[in-house]
Amino acid sequence: MEHPAALAGPPVPWRGLARVLVIRPDNLGDVVMAGPALRALRRAAPRARLDLLAAPAGAAAAALLPEVDGVLTASVSWQKTGGEDVPVTDDLDLVERIGWGGYEAAVILTSFSQAPWPAAYLCRLAGVPVRVGMSKEFGGAGLTHWVPSPPDETHQVDRALHMLERAGVPPVEGRLRVRVPAEAALAARRLLDGGPGVDGRGDGHTDGRADGRGRRPCALILPGASCSARRYPADRFARVAGLLTAAGLRVLVAGTAREAPLVEATGAGVPGAVLLPGRFDVPVLAALVDAVDVVVCNNSGGAHLASALGTPVVVLFAGTEQVEQYRPRFGPASILTVPTACSPCRQFACPFALDCLDIPPEQVAAEALRLADERGGPWWRTPAGTRDAR
Repeated sequence: MEHPAALAGPPVPWRGLARVLVIRPDNLGDVVMAGPALRALRRAAPRARLDLLAAPAGAAAAALLPEVDGVLTASVSWQKTGGEDVPVTDDLDLVERIGWGGYEAAVILTSFSQAPWPAAYLCRLAGVPVRVGMSKEFGGAGLTHWVPSPPDETHQVDRALHMLERAGVPPVEGRLRVRVPAEAALAARRLLDGGPGVDGRGDGHTDGRADGRGRRPCALILPGASCSARRYPADRFARVAGLLTAAGLRVLVAGTAREAPLVEATGAGVPGAVLLPGRFDVPVLAALVDAVDVVVCNNSGGAHLASALGTPVVVLFAGTEQVEQYRPRFGPASILTVPTACSPCRQFACPFALDCLDIPPEQVAAEALRLADERGGPWWRTPAGTRDAR
């Protein structure tokens, strides 16, 4: 039986709303997974301006989501970790910014371990009359429309759609979709062709083993993640890169400027590898994911971009979360993880030996090659290279 305060507010007049704020101040992948919820809101409130309040990492994904009309970027206090002190003026400034927006409704998207109440309270202070969120716990008047949470193992896409449906928004398909800007696709093509922006580590030539598109098949390795507990070791990523190169693939290794040491450690010793640390923005990353033949990454934004674009992806999935909550569900995907007693731990740094990611590089490379073969056929790889990789 639900709490008597659940969904106690009057029906939300979605079709009559003019300005709606969607709040998801999290990482790139979380914003990409919010896409179906934004799509549902766009259909329910076709005349509304939909703005997204996001953290800097997530805000970068807004350009890929056609439903988003504007972005409020903020590093919100309730997402800070490690006892970090945040000036009260930061919250007051955010209340003022939300107030300036004149929003008639705020939709607060959260994972199962997050609470909507801090965001709801700030929106209440900012004068937003309708505040929709989901939580296990009762929080009073912060939310005008409080939706009790579904089971913890619910996928994050389904979780958001469940909340909206309970609040009167008709459901949509949970498939992830992103729109790659034309200029980003052009920039990615230049990178793949060895044009401007490549650091000279790769030559961009076909080497006589081109696919039907006139180039060598490509693998994109993304060694970064938001915390160390979710990162497959760089020396193992380097071994994967070497195996894929030996099998005939052209390997690109990419990451943010902060991830430059990981990119270097992964690809520096791999002949012909193209290293791209901090060389482009999220739309170009999405275009690269769209253009390559297979992606190899941690449980991070790259996995969700691959899912949205239908690119085969191998995900090195740490035990920090439940696989069911975040797994790519559309497009070819291989989820590699090692079950451990401590999972899901929710830790930022593993206090043990990262046993959940004790996955042999040979297994990772074999899965990447299998997915690439299914996408484009194995004819472009040399038999010797195939044997070496498997």
